[in-house]
Amino acid sequence: MSEFHRVTERLSVSPQLQPGDLDRAASQGFVRVVCNRPESESPDQPSGAAMKAAAQAAGLEFVEIPFAGMPSAETADAVFAAVASSPGPVLAYCRSGTRSVTAWALGSLRAGDHDRESLVALAAGAGYDLSSVLPRPM
Repeated sequence: MSEFHRVTERLSVSPQLQPGDLDRAASQGFVRVVCNRPESESPDQPSGAAMKAAAQAAGLEFVEIPFAGMPSAETADAVFAAVASSPGPVLAYCRSGTRSVTAWALGSLRAGDHDRESLVALAAGAGYDLSSVLPRPM
């Protein structure tokens, strides 16, 4: 069972979810799941189709925005938009949760929703260190 790490009231991130985690996510009030993990990145991860089916069975929206490494500006914007446009709390996941929180934070920074210091603090509160990832103001 994966642990959900709360970043904000609207966003939590998690290491790799399993289909059985999605009923628990729904029971905790999440309404959308964002998958940031590429298909077949690891032989032990469930398929995107299995995760989507489990999410839908639990009454959750399922959005796939897969990427590897650092997200592009477009990917960061898409992850941020998936959270911002959701009618309720979002649970995003990847292998460890780091990609998900990084993409959201970069998108948030680009949108002017949060400043760098508050994003570093929010991520740290969820157990992720973005201090070396987020650009410093010039």
